[in-house]
Amino acid sequence: MAGALKAAVEAGPVWSLGAMSGTSLDGVDAAMLLTDGARIVDFGASDYRPYSDDERAVLRAALGRWPGAGVEAAAEVVETAHAELLAGFSGAAVVGFHGQTLAHDPRGRGTHQAGDGRVLAGALGVPVVWDFRSTDVRMGGEGAPLAPFFHFACAKWTGAREPVVFLNLGGVGNLTWVDPALSAPDAAGACLAFDTGPANAPLNDLMQARRGVAFDEGGALAAEGEVDEEVLRRLLAAPYFTRMPPKSLDRDDFGWLAEAVAELSDADAAATLTACGAAAVGEAVAHCPAPPARVLVTGGGRRNPVMMAMLGGTLDCPVEPVEAVGLDGDMLEAQAFAFLAVRVARGWATSAPGTTGVAAPVGGGIVSAPEQVA
Repeated sequence: MAGALKAAVEAGPVWSLGAMSGTSLDGVDAAMLLTDGARIVDFGASDYRPYSDDERAVLRAALGRWPGAGVEAAAEVVETAHAELLAGFSGAAVVGFHGQTLAHDPRGRGTHQAGDGRVLAGALGVPVVWDFRSTDVRMGGEGAPLAPFFHFACAKWTGAREPVVFLNLGGVGNLTWVDPALSAPDAAGACLAFDTGPANAPLNDLMQARRGVAFDEGGALAAEGEVDEEVLRRLLAAPYFTRMPPKSLDRDDFGWLAEAVAELSDADAAATLTACGAAAVGEAVAHCPAPPARVLVTGGGRRNPVMMAMLGGTLDCPVEPVEAVGLDGDMLEAQAFAFLAVRVARGWATSAPGTTGVAAPVGGGIVSAPEQVA
């Protein structure tokens, strides 16, 4: 079947099913995309499966752990959740499975995404592309972010003519600066991508710990609070913000923020952590090769009006949800891995010097066919 997959994707656009479970630990997104790995032809069905409270607790307990460090339960949660969700789709020639990032240390131990693509291939009866990040890390890259090549295709699909930034506000923030005037995402100067800093993860953790809820819905709690400027100054003094991109973060690299807001009221802590996410983006956009004409926001952060207002006050260009250009901000990451799965099947690059800092454009991913696990 692996050979048949390669022939199929080389013959023209195919329907690919992508899945993403982000560092916010909310659940699994899945989306269909019709693509040849270079352009977006059409968008298909999508769906979402939240993690239960028990599943989320298992994943939280495994954060920071590496293979062999008692992560079997977390891997089972990831595989089960994905298998249940993806079984509801039909017509996919290939599945792109990111897995759940538990640890990311590209300059040290590498990167670890829980979940085995071979298990999914056997369960779904469809070839699965997975382990997207490891090759990039082995070749000296950051291994993240990996959505930029898809963001480039999105910019082309929207008809953008000027540089644009796609800003993903998940657990960790990341951005892609795209010059749509160039012909391909791995062309020199086409993309610059990197993690901006903490986004939703510190706020989500605060809400879980203090209020027993997964996130600050509608930014309601942050709207009641005042920002602690000293915490904000301490954040922006971190060496990460002056380090030249590409660069990447682990979910808990700014874990000290929890202690920094420990004595604040719930509302003030929420306001401060929201402001930290927005301020980090401001520092990041300053690294872009040219000012973007607009910033298009995806991920859960775009639903937080306090975060969006803070971004609007920080940046010197329009800040809008990606829905403003006809994209689905809930599913963009899942669609990205559908797109990347086709690129892997074609033997094409999935990252480049401008996106992960790898020395040259490189492809990643393992392709597991169902017959390999039957």
